[in-house]
Amino acid sequence: MTRVIAVANSKGGVAKTTTCLSLGGSLAEQGQLVMLVDLDPQAHLTSSLGIEPETLRRTVGDALLGQSSLVAVSHETSVYGLDLAPANRELVVLNKILYNRPGYEYRLKTSLDHTRHELYDVVLIDCPPTFGTLTINALTVADLIIIPVQCEYYSVQSLRQMLEMVSLIRRKTNPQLGYRLLATMFDMRNKVHPMILEYLRNHFSTALFQTIIQIDTRLRESPAFALPITKYAPKTRSALQYRALAQELMTGLSPDDEAAVQKAGEQEQEVIPIVPMPEHAGVHIEAGSQ
Repeated sequence: MTRVIAVANSKGGVAKTTTCLSLGGSLAEQGQLVMLVDLDPQAHLTSSLGIEPETLRRTVGDALLGQSSLVAVSHETSVYGLDLAPANRELVVLNKILYNRPGYEYRLKTSLDHTRHELYDVVLIDCPPTFGTLTINALTVADLIIIPVQCEYYSVQSLRQMLEMVSLIRRKTNPQLGYRLLATMFDMRNKVHPMILEYLRNHFSTALFQTIIQIDTRLRESPAFALPITKYAPKTRSALQYRALAQELMTGLSPDDEAAVQKAGEQEQEVIPIVPMPEHAGVHIEAGSQ
């Protein structure tokens, strides 16, 4: 069965698109068949795989309108096992059009339901940095949302909004939605980063991935060469970290790996498809608080 994972954060600049690209490449490298879905009107994920958004005749927007399927609009990439349902700026208009249509929240789910048991092992959705129609569609269909979090004050502050969004989606359209946090762009030279990472470990122990993505110049370069980091610079630190993330993620998504889940649970680092909302999710997060 296809697992659907949304990568989202209401704050920009936290390596959301980079995570989609690099995690997708890592999963494909490990033998998974992966579809990337670009739901961001900026179409950075599309550009990062060497496709010019302005030249596209069909995009993910056609699938959301019911005029085509995701498979029909998808493109093969230069990475074996990695396909892309691309986007362009037309999604800005579509975001407004869909809101007035009945059942708009389920448009992407309807399209994906035709492929969940067929072509792909994992679908990764790159969401826009806004809580609009497109993001709601992504979270309604997703089994899991990965929230990239930079270990900085404003990024951690935005977590409250994201957790409230998860709670809302659970109440309204997708009660089974799970979430995980991923520390990105981590810099040991920054005094604040280790402090905030420790805060996240203390307050989100069951939700925070053990894998940390550190800052890496080669990681920033890879989109310019239309390749995930695992292909552009396969021996770099960030390539190794995204491979580790892919392995950790697949352990958590495997329904048969009961021993691993039990062991992780004993360590209070449960790797499970659905992570319960922590009790502190509804309160303000302040830098340095415990």
